[in-house]
Amino acid sequence: MQHIRDLKEVKLDRSWLTIGSFDGVHLGHQQIIQTLVTGAKQAGVPSVVVTFFPHPQFVLRGESRPYYLTLPEKRAQLLAELGVDYVFTFPFDERISQLSAREFISNLHEDFRFKELLIGYDFALGKDREGDSDLLQEIGGDLGYSVRVIPPFKVAEKLVSSSLIRSMIREGDVRLANTLLGREFSISGQVIKGDDRGKSLGFATCNLDVHSEVVNIKSGVYASKGLVSGKLWPAVTNIGFRPTFGEDLSLPRIEAHLLDFSGNLYGQDVELLFVDRLRDEIKFSLVDDLIDQIKQDVRKTRRILGQE
Repeated sequence: MQHIRDLKEVKLDRSWLTIGSFDGVHLGHQQIIQTLVTGAKQAGVPSVVVTFFPHPQFVLRGESRPYYLTLPEKRAQLLAELGVDYVFTFPFDERISQLSAREFISNLHEDFRFKELLIGYDFALGKDREGDSDLLQEIGGDLGYSVRVIPPFKVAEKLVSSSLIRSMIREGDVRLANTLLGREFSISGQVIKGDDRGKSLGFATCNLDVHSEVVNIKSGVYASKGLVSGKLWPAVTNIGFRPTFGEDLSLPRIEAHLLDFSGNLYGQDVELLFVDRLRDEIKFSLVDDLIDQIKQDVRKTRRILGQE
């Protein structure tokens, strides 16, 4: 897979293409991508995904709070795993938002020469979202491509969407979010120096510096996994403000205790995969009570991850 960020980097004679934000690459997105990849292979042409960063919501509606389920590199990785040949991360800005649907599509078609355009059931692009499926089909008659609309995808009567998954993450319901994602929700960051509080309690933790625009997961304690240099480790992850120690933190800390791991992780990148929420963050009167609770968290995590 080739991840490109400038149209000057590629010029195709023919392709199949889809456009969307694809934040999270959830089951609904995967339905579109699988149709794209299968059809492109049968036609003997490359499959292309055009996505955006920043998300159009940031430009059109001034969305500014932590938002993303996946940042561009992770999103491209997930799309590559689904068999996509090219991912173009479009740098969305005010100028792009003012383009008509015909202008936007014509520019893309000049470089990718797509014969088939796949879109979601509620997709629209261009200024004022004028480019719905009917208009895109009309433009396709002029440019020489067909439009295929992929129907909505539901799980347990829930319409799968990035916005629904974001709300679940913010509420801490990672188990249900994972069901809609089709995999475990994860966040990545570099391990930074902490105050060794966990180590002093007998549970060394790695503190992650996570991109500020990644969606906030609800404070609490989670059964999780830590991906370090390609290897997964069971982990108990605490996200919160450490109330037992009376700290005045402006932002929640993300601290993971990797079970059975020993070694120095400072400066390394770690990805945390969230499996289930164990409990709220609790303020303990005695440090020994906190230690007992952490031991319970470890036992429960091993049970959830099938290690007992």
